[in-house]
Amino acid sequence: MLDALRSAREAFASIPDLGFYLTLGWLGYLVGLGLWIVLQKREPVATLSWLISLAALPYLGFLIYYFFGPQRITRQRLRRTRARAALPPPPEGLDPSPDAIELARLAQATTGLPPSTATDVRLLVDGAAKYRALLEAIAQAREHVHLEYYIFLPDRTGTALRDALIERARAGVQVRLLLDAVGSGRTRERFLRPLRDAGAEVAWFHPMKLRWFWRRPWLNLRTHRKIVVIDGRIGFTGGINVTDDQDERLREDAFRDLHLRLEGDVVRELELVFLEDWAYATGEPPLRLHRPAPQPGPIAAQVLVSGPDSSWEAIHRLQVGAIHAARRRVWLVTPYFVPGEAARMALTSAALGGLDVRLLVPRRCDSRVVTYAARSYFDELLQAGVKIHEYGPRMLHSKALLCDDDLAILGSANFDHRSFRLNFEVSVLFRDAGVAAQLAQLIQHECSMAPRVRPDRAQPLWRSRLPEALARLVSPLL
Repeated sequence: MLDALRSAREAFASIPDLGFYLTLGWLGYLVGLGLWIVLQKREPVATLSWLISLAALPYLGFLIYYFFGPQRITRQRLRRTRARAALPPPPEGLDPSPDAIELARLAQATTGLPPSTATDVRLLVDGAAKYRALLEAIAQAREHVHLEYYIFLPDRTGTALRDALIERARAGVQVRLLLDAVGSGRTRERFLRPLRDAGAEVAWFHPMKLRWFWRRPWLNLRTHRKIVVIDGRIGFTGGINVTDDQDERLREDAFRDLHLRLEGDVVRELELVFLEDWAYATGEPPLRLHRPAPQPGPIAAQVLVSGPDSSWEAIHRLQVGAIHAARRRVWLVTPYFVPGEAARMALTSAALGGLDVRLLVPRRCDSRVVTYAARSYFDELLQAGVKIHEYGPRMLHSKALLCDDDLAILGSANFDHRSFRLNFEVSVLFRDAGVAAQLAQLIQHECSMAPRVRPDRAQPLWRSRLPEALARLVSPLL
């Protein structure tokens, strides 16, 4: 072995101007990869962060960027356009105010999904309420059950849901389950086989198989959506995955979270999102399902989607647009707060303009880096007059935006770079005083349990200021 190493060293030493060629290769690597990154047209801060990382980690940086850097993928937009062209026109009787019309048009232009209505909207607080409502609805399924989840684990909660799906599949109900290959990576075929044997279909979103491994964008671009649609009539979406970690009956430290149960025409748009994801993940032709007769309802609702297959960042745009349109209050709840410049400007402008702006975040989230990154923005927000509350009893995982007395956005999207640009997300925008009142009551209750951050908060250098500064430096990469 030593002789082989000596021979290799002597062989390299015999190459004339080896150092020159290595330097030339390194410079070529920097220039070539640097141009590739610049042409991605990212935000300047993110571009500079990647360039510095690549220069500091020669060659290894290339592999990191190859798998985690790209932000866009191409899906069959023609197929999506055809599917959405068949949707009915927007319902009549929606809020005629200029702001409402502008936001509805913006949502439709960036997502392709029109305004709709709901006949019933229920806010489900925490996992126990969500799982009870979900299992009850699945037990009543007669035609099909469609599910898409980021996390679906083989624990007590996952087993209970799997067994409920097996029972329906054996009864002749068509069951389709789409799982993210990273979020549900602990779920093995052994757990899913009884479901398949019962006649259900199971597919993986961006599977982590060797033959797909070199398709680099797939590694970092995940579906973060939580969607369930039953017979095209009842829909569920929000922030709660399928795991014991979100059921307070099983764990005292279960996440504090929020989910939606929907009925009405808006469920059809929610199901269309699932069908597009299913066709994309499986490569099968888009499914054509019998849709229930239209059921116009009194609650104005519009499904919002965003992901790396679109450059519009629809949910981000709608959130920022809603904040700018607010006239009285802006209340934001998010577990991961890493805002871009547009979002920070919107929040601080609203506070400086005299609006009641509140931010509710966890005191400690499940990522220490994100906790420090979020706190690095506190001083700017506090100086502008934003009221910041840190929820402490449990990890806060809810995602909601409330503006004035009639606008609410709830769903799977966090208020951070990953949700805005990298993940496939889904939310629902409501223009309804009743839904807004429910959400306002919930946020007020949460804020009463969450100490308010003082403008003169202590910031020790080593325990606070330095970690926050470093976390903010890498925040564009989070």
